[in-house]
Amino acid sequence: MIKGRRNKEDEDLEGGSVGEPGVTELVEEALKGKIEPKKIIESINDAMVTVGKKFETGEYFVPDMLASAEAVSVGIDVLEPHLLKGGKTKEKFVVATVEGDIHDIGKNIFAMMLKGAGFDVIDLGTDVSADEIVKTVKNEYAEIIGIGLSTLLTTTMGNMGVVTERLRAEKLEKNVLVGGVAVSKEYADEIGAIYCDDAFEGVDKAKELIKKG
Repeated sequence: MIKGRRNKEDEDLEGGSVGEPGVTELVEEALKGKIEPKKIIESINDAMVTVGKKFETGEYFVPDMLASAEAVSVGIDVLEPHLLKGGKTKEKFVVATVEGDIHDIGKNIFAMMLKGAGFDVIDLGTDVSADEIVKTVKNEYAEIIGIGLSTLLTTTMGNMGVVTERLRAEKLEKNVLVGGVAVSKEYADEIGAIYCDDAFEGVDKAKELIKKG
């Protein structure tokens, strides 16, 4: 994933490695070896963190980021049938990557796992403004139990706070779950949100919110 190789036919970012197992083959091999999908997702998350750091230090550029993102997306596609195994609920859940951030892999993993847990997921995509998020919450107010927000960039993290402020101003006192490489529990507490270390914890906390009513 870090090298941006979707399958064994792909070159790595330096033009080599053709013929060696890519993400598709490695994920399939892991599943055949009875490695839990959760463990594979954890490895994907680790790869995302590494790629993000390489981008921030200038070692990777936008094309490198996109190649890695495509490789991760392929891995998620292979994993999807093994993750979508949950009961059904009636609760809606809005997910989005905040304005200024176009990264969607973490959001996509979270959305997929929420669907597997039975939630009716409304995925607004990436670079989503506070206005659009608030509008969606208003339109779906009766059933929404939470809003999942993610960001990879520290420069856009403040937009999470903008969303929570707008929701409070509109008297939409909903639970907001936040996560992403740039996000910390301290920041989540500061903006009045619920911190999630990864997608698995996010789904667990969403289920807890249902039980609490």
